[in-house]
Amino acid sequence: MAKTTTKAGSSKSTAAKSSAAKSTAGKTSSRKASSTKTAASTKKSTTSKATSAKTSTKATNKVKPASDAAENLREFLMDGLKDIYWAEKALVKNLPKMAKNATSKKLTQAINKHLEETQNHVTRLEDVFKALGEKAKAEKCDAMDGLLKEAESILEETEPGAVRDAAIIAAAQKVEHYEIASYGTLATYAKHLDEPEAMELLVATLNEEKNCDLDLTELAVSEINLDAK
Repeated sequence: MAKTTTKAGSSKSTAAKSSAAKSTAGKTSSRKASSTKTAASTKKSTTSKATSAKTSTKATNKVKPASDAAENLREFLMDGLKDIYWAEKALVKNLPKMAKNATSKKLTQAINKHLEETQNHVTRLEDVFKALGEKAKAEKCDAMDGLLKEAESILEETEPGAVRDAAIIAAAQKVEHYEIASYGTLATYAKHLDEPEAMELLVATLNEEKNCDLDLTELAVSEINLDAK
């Protein structure tokens, strides 16, 4: 009789353990399911926030036009002419300082030569305005203003001599490249708008800017940069 009781007790114990194991497994499964749901919810929330952020960024990047924004190519051409007119006038004031701070006689001569050309560019732009039936007007060119301020800082950051000469050429060529891009674009606009006189005047200046850039490159490569080593 004692043996039978022991077996029965053992059977009950085994059943209890099995039940406990199932309960533990069930809890573990429930926890995993809950964890999976939480992770999925978090991922969904993160994705939703990211999408919302992208949408917000796109909305922020959209620029609202000013009240006097150009509505056609001719108006945009006029805006560009006003910019470059201001730029050329500013150059007339700043080129003499570059020439005075240059050590190389060839560089000084090159800058003074371009100063004379720039004075002619101002007059030529006034002719462009006339050809278009518009009054010559200058509006501050932020790009040229920035380039001239950089040129000023370059003078302060270099010792007089070949190194400063090399820096002056670098600053001058940045200006030339901006002008080349500007005149090239404006001449193209004038052509599309069937304004041949304005286009010819702009192309004439464009070619002089290109030649000046080539002269500065030749001077830098053949002499200035070598002396600055």
